[in-house]
Amino acid sequence: MNTKVTIAGVEFKNPVMTASGTFGSGMEYGDFVDLNKLGAVVTKGVANVPWPGNPVPRVAEVYGGMLNAIGLQNPGIDVFIERDIPFLKKYDTKIIVNVCGKSVKDYLEVVERLGDEDVDMLEINVSCPNVKEGAIAFGQKADSLYDITSQIKKKAKQPVIMKLSPNVTDIGEMAKAAEAAGADAVSLINTITGMKIDIHRRTFVLANKTGGLSGPAVKPVAVRMVYQASHAVKIPVIGMGGIATPEDAVEFLLAGASAIAVGAMNFVNPYATVEIIEGIERYMKKYGVWDIQELIGGVRE
Repeated sequence: MNTKVTIAGVEFKNPVMTASGTFGSGMEYGDFVDLNKLGAVVTKGVANVPWPGNPVPRVAEVYGGMLNAIGLQNPGIDVFIERDIPFLKKYDTKIIVNVCGKSVKDYLEVVERLGDEDVDMLEINVSCPNVKEGAIAFGQKADSLYDITSQIKKKAKQPVIMKLSPNVTDIGEMAKAAEAAGADAVSLINTITGMKIDIHRRTFVLANKTGGLSGPAVKPVAVRMVYQASHAVKIPVIGMGGIATPEDAVEFLLAGASAIAVGAMNFVNPYATVEIIEGIERYMKKYGVWDIQELIGGVRE
């Protein structure tokens, strides 16, 4: 049985990754998850300088998921290179570094610093709804997305994945803009902008007022957008958004995703990624699928 997938020349032992921001760089999950079993670890967003993130409270539970307004808190590229990359290199898994910034210059600084590091791919986060400057504009306007993608591709030494926002009118148009600018792949969806109000205190639950909705509640939207994006472009699509079970993962593959990422479910069940890998293999055996490529985009029209 073959579960290997190849994206932009990088071969993954299986299509299951972690979603950025939900797994750190794997250190927090080392007691629960054998990182050697994962197709890839996608790191938390890394910026050119340390970011403190947004004020607290910045996480709230909602029906079918959670809201977060962390604001991409991270220790910066220096600490990441010194601490996180050496940790991940101890494992037999691919390393995808999520890059964040507030300006094109910020992104390019990180991309250039990573050029000489032994990491496999870069995922460019231009779609975080909780950063007040920069990222959201890049992720919601096709011309801005085209511009930053093309500038990053000129500097990047590793293949580039552009992480797309669902907070747009036409996800196909955004995927096409990334592809036209040279992106090697796209990943989607990032979180959907949401809000929660405490009716007893008559105030916003999150200090940021709004936050990114993730979890099972967003899955039908994510499946639809992955399907649309995979039909709009020829580059690979990495699907995410509410994946909690092996069945969810297979649904994304059938919709056109070449790989999938598990996010919010890591907080609920730290074993989720490995359980999903094993569940995909069981599904393949049950239905006599000997090569996972048979599933990718395999929904009957």
